[in-house]
Amino acid sequence: MTSAIMPTYAPADIAFEHGEGVYLFSTDGKKYVDFGSGIAVSSLGHSHPHLVAAIQEQAGKVLHYSNLYRIPGQETLAQRLVDNSFASSVFTCNSGAEAVECGLKIVRRYHDVNGNPDKFRVITCTGSFHGRTLATLSAAKNEKHMDGFTPMLDGFDQVPFGNLNELRAAITEETAAILVEPIQGEGGITYAEPEYFKRLRDTADEFGILLFIDEVQTGIGRTGKLFAHEWAEIQPDVVATAKGLGGGFPVGACLANDKATAAMAPGTHGSTFGGNPMASAAANAVLDIVLADGFLENVQKMGAYLRSQLEELSSKHAFLGEVRGQGLLAGVTCDDSVTNLDLVKAAEDKGLLTVPAGANVVRVLPPLIVSETEIDEGVAILDQACGEMGG
Repeated sequence: MTSAIMPTYAPADIAFEHGEGVYLFSTDGKKYVDFGSGIAVSSLGHSHPHLVAAIQEQAGKVLHYSNLYRIPGQETLAQRLVDNSFASSVFTCNSGAEAVECGLKIVRRYHDVNGNPDKFRVITCTGSFHGRTLATLSAAKNEKHMDGFTPMLDGFDQVPFGNLNELRAAITEETAAILVEPIQGEGGITYAEPEYFKRLRDTADEFGILLFIDEVQTGIGRTGKLFAHEWAEIQPDVVATAKGLGGGFPVGACLANDKATAAMAPGTHGSTFGGNPMASAAANAVLDIVLADGFLENVQKMGAYLRSQLEELSSKHAFLGEVRGQGLLAGVTCDDSVTNLDLVKAAEDKGLLTVPAGANVVRVLPPLIVSETEIDEGVAILDQACGEMGG
């Protein structure tokens, strides 16, 4: 069958009709355990009654009007994010890449209004992923993603993730900011110790540059804190987040502290759809659940349980290696005898959805409402898939 969809994806031949909790049901009636969560998007699982009710209620009132007028739901969303983070303001948008783009503009604008227009370069890390726009591709410098789209934009210098000495050596009079992920999701669930991020904060302060953290995948409870940088007990200057914020509805946000916010003024940035009544209703409904007493603590508990089960699985199958991640952002490495794509497909055939990542890693990203019983169910399917692959 010929599709009118532009061929930028190579989707599996599965279509889903409905979902409930951690489960998706295909159009041919097959049940799947969803441990991909739409790539860390479906934070409350599928058809969560509170999220569904909020969307239905808002749809019956007004879907959209522009940011030329006050949007009370957006104001509430921004205040809640500010009240629960380092930030003093929030720009709402529609995706993670848009949130990162906003942050990059804030970085440049901050130095410009403070009399340093020549400070525009941003230091990024190997293995990073920040989106698919030209600026975010330029930031990550992934050769595969850049193929056919060069020349990239100037203004980005890359150093090895986790190497503070090389990062410090890369700072020049033109450096404006450090852009880093707390855990590199697309890169292979690559982790750096909290001390590294503390030193990044100190380094940014020492050189008068901004610390910009990309929490598109790690934010909104995925690691057991609202934002993953909280594990390092630091306060960044700018944070980009999205994915889980809308629970499946397209919502992104760029958060900034006082000094970064002060650089922005009417006309410096905008979004037609960003933070419209519908998006804000969805995001507020997600926060109702995520910020409820005990929710994030349970994510931590379920994350520890998931890790223990994956480690047991890894010890059972020779081709599986290190278990990585934090909270419900987990991954397991495969050795050279098996590709992560093959394991993802084998698990999919048996009714488990996972996501491949860099470094031959299989990402395991259950909804944040997952239970121990559902973790057992998903890991059991992965065990069967591993067994059939000869592990």
